[in-house]
Amino acid sequence: MRFFNFVSIKLTICLIAGIILGFCFEVALYISFFALLALLPCLYLFQKKQSRDGFPFFELITVFTTILLGVFIVTLSKSKKLPHHYSNKEINGVKQWELKILEVLKPNQYAQRYVAKVISVENEKSVGKIVISLPADSTLNKLKVDDEFILFSNAETIRPPLNPYQFNYRDYLKKQGIYHQIRTGFNAIQLKENSAKTIFGLASNFREHIISKLKNENFGEDELAVIQALLLGKRDDISESTYNNYKDAGAVHILAVSGLHVGILLLLFQFLLSPLERLPKGKSIKLILIVFLLWTYAFIAGLSPSIVRAVTMFSFLTYAMYLNRPTNSFNIIALSMFFILLIKPLFLFQVGFQMSYAAVFAIIWIYPKLQRFWFPENIVIRKIWQLLAVSIAAQLGVLPVSLFYFHQFPALFFISNLLIIPFLGLILGMGILVIFLSIFDNLPNFMAVMYNAIIKIMNSTIDWVAKQEGFIIKDIPFDVVQMVLGYLIIATLVVFLSKPKLKNIIALLAGIITLQGWSIWNQIKVQKKEALVLLHKSKNTLLLHQKAASLRLYASDSNNIGSMVNDYKISERIQSISYHKFKNNFNISGKKLYVMDSLGIYPQVKNQDYVLLTQSPKINLERLLDSINPKMVIADGSNYRSYVSRWKQTCIKKEIPFHSTGEKGYYSFNLNED
Repeated sequence: MRFFNFVSIKLTICLIAGIILGFCFEVALYISFFALLALLPCLYLFQKKQSRDGFPFFELITVFTTILLGVFIVTLSKSKKLPHHYSNKEINGVKQWELKILEVLKPNQYAQRYVAKVISVENEKSVGKIVISLPADSTLNKLKVDDEFILFSNAETIRPPLNPYQFNYRDYLKKQGIYHQIRTGFNAIQLKENSAKTIFGLASNFREHIISKLKNENFGEDELAVIQALLLGKRDDISESTYNNYKDAGAVHILAVSGLHVGILLLLFQFLLSPLERLPKGKSIKLILIVFLLWTYAFIAGLSPSIVRAVTMFSFLTYAMYLNRPTNSFNIIALSMFFILLIKPLFLFQVGFQMSYAAVFAIIWIYPKLQRFWFPENIVIRKIWQLLAVSIAAQLGVLPVSLFYFHQFPALFFISNLLIIPFLGLILGMGILVIFLSIFDNLPNFMAVMYNAIIKIMNSTIDWVAKQEGFIIKDIPFDVVQMVLGYLIIATLVVFLSKPKLKNIIALLAGIITLQGWSIWNQIKVQKKEALVLLHKSKNTLLLHQKAASLRLYASDSNNIGSMVNDYKISERIQSISYHKFKNNFNISGKKLYVMDSLGIYPQVKNQDYVLLTQSPKINLERLLDSINPKMVIADGSNYRSYVSRWKQTCIKKEIPFHSTGEKGYYSFNLNED
């Protein structure tokens, strides 16, 4: 692969390796800093003395220096190692916090959430980021980016998931350098007047101003929500059904202002400003104007992390187009990634970052090969093929990472892209005009009605595609090893089709055989497995009995299960699920489990291995323990918290292990112990 010859690509790979090492292993900040200082003189020295035919000391030191740089910047970004980080202070109990809002997160039905920068704790200067959670109440004023305030509250550590294979919110926040949250009420917040403004706050306020103007125009509710997402990157108001339609149709990327939108705008600006090339130094003027317009759009869209990342990447690509050297595209993409990661190393762990670069890299690499594979003479067929080729290349680029995160493949993605993408430039261009006119209260009613109709047609088209459920492949088990092997197979396939040599076909077959071997190994492990798992679910009792690829689900309320069972099914490669009513006695692999529900009926058989308390039974637990002498007591999410607290104290007194799923999460019964 020729692109590995570029120095920028080699350095970027080394930087990524350093970021991963620094994130996975706790390295003291001063160690990486002083190691960097020690290597820099060596770098300069060997650069002077390196001979062409000698041992590559300079190259090796460059590699180690770049890896150490990655370790240093990610340790700095995690900031936990910094002496003034708030977590290094005494934060137990109620403290005085001085905070500044950095980002407004998407609210849920229970809370409005924000990312805030810590200014001080107990009037001591501090650094770090923290999540603020306020009750979801539409009657209260919402906080805005750049708001500074003081509150008295206690910081909580982010809880891990309470059920197996659930989304790990704690790990997600950790990858953004966030380790605690504060849950409080709006009345406890003392807003400061005349807080310092940043460009991010100005951009966010300007975006909210635009949205308020659009709400005064003649747009439907669903259409306005899509317009906000499509043009401004704000998806808060999109209904769940609309979002699911776009996801199932493989077009959810349309609702996120990202590389697709910026790429289309780049092509649009290239076309509109092409007359400038006739002027002296016109190409340079055009380059400056395009970069300026892209960053102006980023400002209008609120300078969110995704749009800043996309505009940075395409600013570098604009320069590559200016140079008009096709081989420079890989170089420029690597440079843009290097630059972004140098400033924001934790971006590496964000799904959007991974998918954006995977898609762009695949388009640059695979699309030209597809064009050489078939070049129709008919212009209409050629344009359709070009669009399909771009979609295929992008989908190949994101396929493994998409399967890993979302376990779903919308087979009709090329249909939705074929129906929508050709018109997306027009939709975006007209949308920007709509925004511009609405800002000055000059938007004609006929234009608002026309744009509303266009968005409505787009929503209807996506809805039609999403209803072709037979083409949506869901619940695909796909782990990190399969993701890596998937990329290996795609890369070797493209190389083989480009250069059908023996070594290339051997590499392709090796990748396929390894993937098949890993899948067979996973199936063998599943066939040998038996597990009994009690899940945590509020107001319900869920017990899973897995035997090989079959799962028996016992539930006290079959209508209140949620997604946790499906998460378990996908990750454990379950082939069939059977649903059963809950019973009081279980005997699995010689282990006896008694379930005591709200009826409070005592077991007839003594010496139980486990007692599960559900639905808040009104019992004297001490008497029950003396009666049946269990090895362990478990309480699930269907019980009152006050009852669970009382039971815990009783078990401590009786020296019997106690497990509350609301506190410790799910419980996996050990079926192999004696």
